[in-house]
Amino acid sequence: MAVPPGSSSAPPGTGQTPVPRKWLGLAAVLAAMIMNLLDSTVISVAAPAIRADLAGTYAELQWSAAAYTLAMAVGLLTGGRLGDMFGRRRMALIGVAGFAAASLACALAWSPQVLIAARIVQGLFAAVMIPQSFGLIRDLFPPQQAGQAFAALGPVIGLSTILGPVVAGLLIDADLFGTGWRMIFGINLPLAAFALIAGGRALPTRPATARRSRLDLPGVVLGGAAMFMLVFPLMQGRELGWPTWSVAMLAGATPVLAIFAWYQIRRTHAGHTPLVDLAVFAKRSYTSGVVFVIVFFGAIAGITLAIGLFLQLGLGFTPLGASLAMSSWAIGSFAGSLVGSTLTPRLGRRILHVGLVVMAAGLAGVLVALSLAGIGLGGWDLAVPLLAFGAGMGMIFALLFEIILGDIDDHQVGSASGILESLQQLGASLGVAIIATTFFGVIGAAALHNFDTAAAPRLRAELTTAGVPATTREQIVTSLRTCVHDTENATTPDAVPASCRTADRPATPAITKAIAAAAVDTHKRDSLAAARTATQLALALTALAFAIGFFLPARPRRHSVPTTTTGASHGK
Repeated sequence: MAVPPGSSSAPPGTGQTPVPRKWLGLAAVLAAMIMNLLDSTVISVAAPAIRADLAGTYAELQWSAAAYTLAMAVGLLTGGRLGDMFGRRRMALIGVAGFAAASLACALAWSPQVLIAARIVQGLFAAVMIPQSFGLIRDLFPPQQAGQAFAALGPVIGLSTILGPVVAGLLIDADLFGTGWRMIFGINLPLAAFALIAGGRALPTRPATARRSRLDLPGVVLGGAAMFMLVFPLMQGRELGWPTWSVAMLAGATPVLAIFAWYQIRRTHAGHTPLVDLAVFAKRSYTSGVVFVIVFFGAIAGITLAIGLFLQLGLGFTPLGASLAMSSWAIGSFAGSLVGSTLTPRLGRRILHVGLVVMAAGLAGVLVALSLAGIGLGGWDLAVPLLAFGAGMGMIFALLFEIILGDIDDHQVGSASGILESLQQLGASLGVAIIATTFFGVIGAAALHNFDTAAAPRLRAELTTAGVPATTREQIVTSLRTCVHDTENATTPDAVPASCRTADRPATPAITKAIAAAAVDTHKRDSLAAARTATQLALALTALAFAIGFFLPARPRRHSVPTTTTGASHGK
């Protein structure tokens, strides 16, 4: 969930001439929000089906999720300002049209590279589309009705978060017109058509609120470069064997970020509008909040993708089965947000710590379920832990951004919320990069141990029953051991390692079945170990967020311009 950057700079409703068809205009805004929510969440369910169809490497699978959030993080640095300069209605409609075109490109993608490129374009247009939503709602409704309009956002966002993964699973399993996973992007087209038609008829045209000064393009390039240098090595390093240049790129992100900050200060002193108002970082509470958001959303985005991969690639769940198994997480998030909104006035900042404790309990429950059920884990085993995880997350969402912005002056809220939203998306990208890379790394690292301790003894017993001589039996076990190791450590999962050639093996049905069962059993156990490690990493990040939370303001401060939530956490 996210605060629309730039939206907080929207002028408050002034009771100007009533806008006809304002509820139709609100529906157009909500349709745009729903598109962003869907495309932020569907990859956690759809990634295995996409990889099976388009092939590609594990890194490319991760990029199909991270490309959207990383591009959105870069685009949000200037997306809100475009609405101020050229009008929110115009930029919102341009964003919707571009998002629809990019969605069509995603649906028609014929390779992982094309899909990733289309996802980048999607993210950039989302960064143009979403920041306008808050200001447009304020333009549509007079002050006395604005509360009713904003009250509609919570249920729509909550229901979209719940239904997004489930709808993705249904569409993939339904395979409408033979489209398979492609329909998860195709569904954006009718939503976009409605948003464009309804928005064109009902959204008001208001004067630009900022002069059309030159955009800070060098700042965009420097900021985007620093983000890319953080994410790219983490995403590609394992596949490439962690070459020296990948470590150098990761280290180089810090000086590039320093150059970006220096350039923003210089631009401010020269009298130009900076891309980022660095003055907001003078508030310790805000700086702590930025770190909190990066850690918090990184944990959420990373673990939801890892669990989705574990269920489908590891245990063989269908997309619909995986989405239903994970649906309690979204239900918990919706319920938790209602609880959090009720308790925040009384608890203030403590609601963050309560939510983090509940999240941690949910993650601990996932670890218990993984340990007790093992490779026989079913969807119901995760229902209660993921419900708790989602409930804690929802409690935090309730007023997280208002708490972080608690010490920010009113005239800085727009810039501060924009930076916060951008870094939230960056945190999601980093979470996917770190946790998913760890997930695939553990699969490879655990292969020999799991084969030796579980699969090999049973394989030897089955080969003995099949009458295979001892010498041949050991040759088969040793050969399969090498094959399993090479397969689990491959960066391109569809490639068959040379060690997996079976021409010299006895080809009786019983032997073939025993060998296949041993390979499958090992892969399930490797995936189980990877899921455990990913969950432990998410639990560590949750604990880190708990510590950071003590540096945030004790209570949210109600600014003259309120904030809201318009995006999804994962997938982000």
